[in-house]
Amino acid sequence: MLTLSPLLPTDAAALSAAALESIATVGRWMPWCTPDYTPERAAEWIEHCALMRGEHSAYEFGIFSADGRELFGLAGLNQFNRLHNFCNLGYWVRESRQRQGIAVTTVRRLTEFGFRELGLSRIEIVIAEGNTGSEAVARKAGAHFEGVARNRLKLAHGPVAASVYSLIP
Repeated sequence: MLTLSPLLPTDAAALSAAALESIATVGRWMPWCTPDYTPERAAEWIEHCALMRGEHSAYEFGIFSADGRELFGLAGLNQFNRLHNFCNLGYWVRESRQRQGIAVTTVRRLTEFGFRELGLSRIEIVIAEGNTGSEAVARKAGAHFEGVARNRLKLAHGPVAASVYSLIP
């Protein structure tokens, strides 16, 4: 079905293509997803991800087809709160692969990684108001809605409220 793997420099063109394909659906919620998301910008992100992984400050993964040939999107565990032992889980899937269960499977796998490998006691999914697709993914993956936080996320047009979902072991 799919595999999660750290991005390599050779994935930059595929990442750029996936982002450009998805401006209408992903760009609305992720301010970096714009028409100028070039392979060079993707390469910078991939390099940044490698640094964060080395520092244990974030674990970002490409979501690939089982054979590793197609990049479906990205997902990761980031924004770690070491004092209280939790982090954020984020995800996006390219437009042509949305609504196929990829995001739900990814959330479940990352949750398992976070609890088993990293020993986390809580994982949060924070979703901008109006992003009903991501909310459906969170619920299908077993996350529990906890409430709405005002001005929780900053999108291209400014701060927005966000639904907070949680997963616990």
